[in-house]
Amino acid sequence: MDVTKFISKRSLLPGLLFLTLVVLATAPIYTGGYFVILASSVLLYIVLTVSWTIFSGPTGYISLASAAFFGVGIYASVILGEALPLPIAIFVGGLASFILALLVGALTLRLRGIYFAIFTFGLVELLLYFTLWWEVNITGTTGRVVPTLDNTIVYYVILLIFVLLMLTAYFIRHSKYGLALQSIGENEEAAAHTGINITALKIVTFAISAFFMGAAGAIMATRWTYIDPKIAFNPLLSFMPVLMAIFGGMGQLYGPVIGAAFFTLLKEYLTTTLAKYGLGELYMLIFGLVLVAALLYLPDGLVGLIQRLRRRYLGGQRVST
Repeated sequence: MDVTKFISKRSLLPGLLFLTLVVLATAPIYTGGYFVILASSVLLYIVLTVSWTIFSGPTGYISLASAAFFGVGIYASVILGEALPLPIAIFVGGLASFILALLVGALTLRLRGIYFAIFTFGLVELLLYFTLWWEVNITGTTGRVVPTLDNTIVYYVILLIFVLLMLTAYFIRHSKYGLALQSIGENEEAAAHTGINITALKIVTFAISAFFMGAAGAIMATRWTYIDPKIAFNPLLSFMPVLMAIFGGMGQLYGPVIGAAFFTLLKEYLTTTLAKYGLGELYMLIFGLVLVAALLYLPDGLVGLIQRLRRRYLGGQRVST
């Protein structure tokens, strides 16, 4: 029996996505509080990773500014959260990151390769130490106490941000803008000669990705009781999305989702297990080993592995996501 006659990814995918969304939307009803907290963390890293992939995936520009945009969203939420309704505070957090990305992109997106990566990571360090200096010398504080929200509310908000992000990413990938971004990644000079305004396209896409990172920071700030610059602008958050996207694979939209979910769950398991032996930070070494193995044996990430298995067992059908 030819299973390809009965299995059509095109027909199953919308139903599978809808079923997944229903499960996620109803999960807090029949699961415990631990699941809600863990699922919020998984969705957070998925949002950061997919946001990073929107710009860096097709263009090849390796941005290390994720922590900067995430931290700006956090501080916007902390500063404005008591004066504005929650939805507006989250939007302002995303908007602040969007504006910052526009400014940074206008200054730096003419840089390429390692120079762009170094500059964007320098932005994280600049914001971290400037905010730290401001709080110590101007406001006289070393951090801020944050009014917290119920974990279920945080979960549903980050779920909504995730859904909006996936719709945005799907639209960009399957539009002429996505083709233009891919042409920039393949040959930027040739793309410019075809009439694409490459500078404007890169800046706007960079800002769109930053908006979702800032919005995620704005809502996640309400889950913590205390915020300081080293928490908000944690440099690790600039590298984790890159690691997760590479491991999952950027050839398909679901690749970064799988990579982010896998590493978040692995981090939770390892930190919980290793903490019993006083080795809680050792998980980063294991992450590095997993990444090296993935680069050596899965150059296209888990997406490439899934595609190879599908071609082997389902007769080589290739359907874009």
